Amino acid sequence: MHALAVKLYSSCTNYISMSSLFKPFKIGALEVPNRFMRSATTSYWSDEQGIIRPDIISLYGKLSKGQVGLIVKGHLYISKQGKAHEGQAGICSDEHILKLRELTKVVHDYECKIIAQLNHAGIYSTVDRAGPSEYISEGWKARALSSDEIYEIVESFGDAVERTMASGFDGIQIHGAHGYLISQFLSKLANRRNDQWGGNLENRMRFLVEIYDEIKARVSSNVPIMLKMNCDDFSWNGFTIEESVKVAEAICNKGLSLLEISGGGVGRQNKLRKRAQSHDNELVEATFAGHATKIRAATRSTPMALVNGIRSHKCMDALINKDIADIISMSRPFIREPNLVKKLKNGQPEATCNSCDACISDEVFSKMMLRCHLD
Repeated sequence: MHALAVKLYSSCTNYISMSSLFKPFKIGALEVPNRFMRSATTSYWSDEQGIIRPDIISLYGKLSKGQVGLIVKGHLYISKQGKAHEGQAGICSDEHILKLRELTKVVHDYECKIIAQLNHAGIYSTVDRAGPSEYISEGWKARALSSDEIYEIVESFGDAVERTMASGFDGIQIHGAHGYLISQFLSKLANRRNDQWGGNLENRMRFLVEIYDEIKARVSSNVPIMLKMNCDDFSWNGFTIEESVKVAEAICNKGLSLLEISGGGVGRQNKLRKRAQSHDNELVEATFAGHATKIRAATRSTPMALVNGIRSHKCMDALINKDIADIISMSRPFIREPNLVKKLKNGQPEATCNSCDACISDEVFSKMMLRCHLD
């Protein structure tokens, strides 16, 4: 090997060996083998009863073999009324447990960890469009939930947690982002109630707090409870970064194990996404790094994961070294390269995903198993 090539290879090897990305990290009592997290990504390919198919189990095997330290299962509906789309997997019945147990076993066989993300679609349900308030959009209308129905949904989250544990998952993530039901309650745009569930921020976050408390009461103290939350809805009058900081601080003070920061809720407008960006050139590809910095300042004692736009090894290291995040969370890169962690560890400088979004286009969504369409 040429002397310069040897020097460059040695330098790259030393850089990787020094990186904390590939070292174990503790989330409460749970130790994960590295700082990489596969953000919850639906496979679109469960059957009509919400039972996962063999193709999905195979995908999670590839992710585990590829050394993704922490995998979050694509969102699971906690009640039939809360199903978001065709092909979504469920955890609202004991009949879901058998196949989910097969999935967690595959992940554990490769010594990786897997978390169940629990969700209710609310106004975006394909079964019963119902949310905090009546909501009208082009071509459809959602009704307002009664207070009794809200408490029933909280209990359904608790019931789903017991099935989560029976299925062999290592913990739970509450889906509080992307405009689904918890996100709807947090949003001033979607939540216009004037009772204990709406109005000021304390009331709008009550639904999230009740769900957290219900889950906490159903699991042992060593089971991590995580939350995925918007830093910003990117709407003109929805959930803002200022409110996100306050909610994050409150829920973390209750003992949350890990907070994953994402963005985009009811009424989102892509042109508003730029307000979440960082002015740090090393962090520019991490779409929400600017907002994440503000949330981090209020929740520093709680581990934090950041998702969206992160592609390069250098940005990943910068997020860790600058104490913006503890965990690097990705979705689309792992669709294209389930073995991305191995590749990065072996010197690949960045993910090859170009964010074309063909994997979630109308032509394929819920019509075929999740895969990359770039090649």
